[in-house]
Amino acid sequence: MRNKSVLTEAKQIQLAVELIEFGARLQLLQEEISISRERLLKLYKEVKGESPSKGMLPYSTDWFMSWLPNIHSSLFINIYQFLIQNAGVSGVEALIKSYRLYLEQVQLGGDAEPALSITRAWFLIRFFDADMLKLAACKECAGQYVVHSNELYGDYVCGICRPPSRAGKTKKQAASLDKEVCTSI
Repeated sequence: MRNKSVLTEAKQIQLAVELIEFGARLQLLQEEISISRERLLKLYKEVKGESPSKGMLPYSTDWFMSWLPNIHSSLFINIYQFLIQNAGVSGVEALIKSYRLYLEQVQLGGDAEPALSITRAWFLIRFFDADMLKLAACKECAGQYVVHSNELYGDYVCGICRPPSRAGKTKKQAASLDKEVCTSI
């Protein structure tokens, strides 16, 4: 993303705190922030009040292709690319600003939950940088959506213009519908 040694230590700590507040995994912090692992651990525990989660990071381009993650990922990467091209930000600062704007847009949608974590957003950027993913235009709405780079998308139609039959039907939604039906009877 960006040469992390250019930033002052105070700026590195500020960025680390912002990433931790967004729920960034320790591996992301280690990659983007030039503070020692031990110091990042202490900072994480201070900010979150708990140790960071352990385990493997979600490393797959396929997650970004399913219906809801694709819509959210497309929204995020379009914001990110706009900021990179027009706002003079880059690196981890662009990630943070883009993620903040993404969350604001999701919250405008009412009770919608963000499908994209900060760690997945970071991986999305890395997949774009590695040319594993790209944007393709929907032939119906002209929106730009995340797709695999190695496939052809001449007649691409997005998941918003042509949603799958079960799109948006979650257990939570079904439970709330059942509750509404029961109260209206």
